[in-house]
Amino acid sequence: MTEKSARAEWRQYPMLPIAAALGYATSVIHIYGLGPYIAPIGQSFGWSRTQVTIGLTISTLVQAIFSLPIGLLVDRYGPRRFALAGILLTTAAFELLGTATGGTLNWYALWGLLAFATLPVQATVWTSAVATRFEASRGLAFAITLCGASVAVVVFPLLGTWLIGIYGWQKAVAVQGGIWTVIAFPVVFLFFRGAHDASRTRAAIAKADRPILSGVSLSEGLRSTIYLRLMLASLLFTFTIIALVVHFVPILTDRGATPLAAAGIVSLVGVFSIVGRLATGLLLDRFRASRVGAAVFLLPVVGCLLLLTVGGSGLGQAVAAAFVGLTLGAEVDVIVYLTTRHFGLKSFGGLYGGLLTALSIGTATGPLAAAAVFDAYGSYVPFLWLTIAFMVGSSAALLSLPKPAER
Repeated sequence: MTEKSARAEWRQYPMLPIAAALGYATSVIHIYGLGPYIAPIGQSFGWSRTQVTIGLTISTLVQAIFSLPIGLLVDRYGPRRFALAGILLTTAAFELLGTATGGTLNWYALWGLLAFATLPVQATVWTSAVATRFEASRGLAFAITLCGASVAVVVFPLLGTWLIGIYGWQKAVAVQGGIWTVIAFPVVFLFFRGAHDASRTRAAIAKADRPILSGVSLSEGLRSTIYLRLMLASLLFTFTIIALVVHFVPILTDRGATPLAAAGIVSLVGVFSIVGRLATGLLLDRFRASRVGAAVFLLPVVGCLLLLTVGGSGLGQAVAAAFVGLTLGAEVDVIVYLTTRHFGLKSFGGLYGGLLTALSIGTATGPLAAAAVFDAYGSYVPFLWLTIAFMVGSSAALLSLPKPAER
């Protein structure tokens, strides 16, 4: 692909990755936005951190179950209709968390509702539209799309902490959800449309003119050992790194930081994840993706070692946040990019939906495991060592991948 073709893609669809980024940020509002609420909820209801975070486990396990079916539906119907409905459903369900009464069943029910509300905004929806519009600059386009999660890490902890200070945690949840709806929905409504969506909106275009996407079938992809290695890398990564990000505020406050200072340091994770995503996107377009991913997946090892050794100092915490952010800005980009290059776009929604199952299982169990470790030991130190081991394993899984076949 030539640089001219990459420029042409950006001239034609400049706002699509930005709209997709805002949509993707919406999909993780309950994950990256939970940190500031953990302590206030626990104090309000007399709950342990495990009890508070189990709602996140419920939500992401439901996503794990339905990721593959949703991916297949996106392949069939296009992503736009899912995106528009999903943003409204997700923010509304997030707002309802503020109605919690302190009852266990009530808490489970609210998170169960949020779990189903987030199904239409999972990453498959946003990346599938971008993949159909960008080929020469797909790595960078994916990077900008997935910067939505980086924006979420920057904005949601600070916004939540600020709103909790003004309104208390229950009203703050509702206000935060409403603010984000006003920001994200109009942009997605105006600019989010993939190739399949575009062909569906023009009655004059014959069905035969719909873009024909190349690649392997769903069954061929699922049987591949390459696919299994991608699943393993996804599972190990999200189990540890998402737990680390979700618990970053309490990790720092337990070491003496004030809630606002801790939220400010966590925002560095988001800032550096933007740097990591954009840099990784450019590297993916120029170098072998598996090697890029393997190198980037080792960066949190440095961050964890810093937290274990000099994590009591503000500088050590900030540098650790930077290293975690650089990888958080690359993980989904690498997995999505490798999926398109190894398997093509023909069954991308279904195949990536399967990988989202692994990502969701890791996201569901990791934060809960970190909370359980803290409740058992009164410290996050054992989980930081587990993070180091799992990130090394995830890196090794990517490094073992062969060079993608030309498609």
